[in-house]
Amino acid sequence: MKNARRELLGRLQRQYHQRHPWRLSQGGFYIPHSYAADMTPASLSWWDDVGFILNGRRIIVWWQHPRYVYASAIEERAWQEAGDGPQDNWLTEGGTKNYRKVGKSRKKLVSYTSRQPSPEQRQHYELLRDIEKRLSADGIDFDVAISWKWERLTWAMGVSLVAPLDVRNEGELAAVANLARHLILGKTTLAAEFPGYRYGRADWLREQERKTA
Repeated sequence: MKNARRELLGRLQRQYHQRHPWRLSQGGFYIPHSYAADMTPASLSWWDDVGFILNGRRIIVWWQHPRYVYASAIEERAWQEAGDGPQDNWLTEGGTKNYRKVGKSRKKLVSYTSRQPSPEQRQHYELLRDIEKRLSADGIDFDVAISWKWERLTWAMGVSLVAPLDVRNEGELAAVANLARHLILGKTTLAAEFPGYRYGRADWLREQERKTA
């Protein structure tokens, strides 16, 4: 029995791809980001996006290194430890409106300049930074497992991938895309590619030493 929603999304994906073609690299990949010239083989990477075409449909891969997931957990832990803090909506309240003249007697609102946070809010941010610095130096009890999942969107198939690859250039980004392609086609599994892999405190602290060496 056909799935009506799946059929609809598939049709929308093909239509969107036909009307809004990607500009692909010579290797057939959609590469939305550029890479710093000073990146070396020892540089640590965190996340990236890459796209490719499979059976006439777009595949967009949202890749994260486990160290990025770990760093996000440290940031979340720091927010929890610091507490809510003062409710100072300095980004959205009390700002200055900026206008541009569009005629002799008319002006147009073009931007806002946010006011400075209150002393209490700045103190809370300093506390948050101190906690995050401490947690980063000590590490936290948290393990990151490799994973992948995909979802159907109206414009592409989205793949969320957590895998211990490093992306410092377009060639390494292609490896991420090829891994995603093989996972989708059932040609491999993450367990086969990275048997028994977990990222935890020891890995984080070892990489922090590399950054400060």
